[in-house]
Amino acid sequence: MCRVSAVASLCILLCVSGPVWSGQKDELETDNFRKPASDADLRYWLENMVWHHRYSNAEITAATGLSADEIEKATKRFGISPDTKPKRRADAPLLVLPYPGGRHPRIGFRDGAIRPQPETKVSVFTPWDESSYVVVDVPEAVWSNLGLTYLAHTHVPTLWTKQNIKLEQLEWNRRADGTFDLERKLPNGIRFGTKVIPQSDAVRMEMSLTNGTKEKLSDLRVQMCVLLRGAAGFDKQTNDNKVFSGPYAACKSADGKRWVITAWDPIHRAWGNPPCPCIHADPKFPDCAPGETQHIRGWLSFYQGEDIEAELRRIEQTGWRKKRD
Repeated sequence: MCRVSAVASLCILLCVSGPVWSGQKDELETDNFRKPASDADLRYWLENMVWHHRYSNAEITAATGLSADEIEKATKRFGISPDTKPKRRADAPLLVLPYPGGRHPRIGFRDGAIRPQPETKVSVFTPWDESSYVVVDVPEAVWSNLGLTYLAHTHVPTLWTKQNIKLEQLEWNRRADGTFDLERKLPNGIRFGTKVIPQSDAVRMEMSLTNGTKEKLSDLRVQMCVLLRGAAGFDKQTNDNKVFSGPYAACKSADGKRWVITAWDPIHRAWGNPPCPCIHADPKFPDCAPGETQHIRGWLSFYQGEDIEAELRRIEQTGWRKKRD
């Protein structure tokens, strides 16, 4: 945990404190939807929301802008219902899907994440419960010596909102090998790209940042958030069930037998936000000269057992911090 400083204060502004959601009816952001671009796109997102995220029709409307009648006709035409969900192979990689929006990924402190954008978020489903998942925001925020350079929701001003510049909406590229990637070029020439690689025992993550400006970039802190609302047994709004050790942040289930683990390298700050609730292993890019590209690497996995320290040592031995071939 880093000392309280200007850095920590800004992190607190973004992710700590605020009202706690206490089980009331979920608030749907009905003006933050993205309509499917084609019939194939519509089918993909309906399978995503009905089969896996188990959305209600109201949540599908909030995510897509479709009316209840349009949803009913489309799901009937495609044969999509909870009963038609295909069975996954026992040897399949961990299930990772783009997060569709429409359902807020936080329980509390939602005024700190207004209009969350799905383009940075993936859902990673737990291996022990096909209806439970965590939402990984990769990245939630990027800082630099220029200020708050990117934010995946509306909360505090960024470089762009101060100039009344609206960033283009993007979508994950869904690759045939099961990976997801996305690249964004910011108005000042900074470009960052993310890649998510599902494997049988973990999800590997990578992020690159290219300096397209004429000046050196420094203080390149990145906020990576793992939101726990959708994972049964992990949604207690406390840090008492969490471990922060080096590059690792981990959360323990209510029964003490399962864990969600994440890490990034090089690490800047590992911490958790009880109201959301979420865990962070926030990295920091090395300083970046004009035209230069820097890289950081991340990890997410699940563990069934009680010896979390032994599991963290095992993960460290996988060599996940090294560049993949």
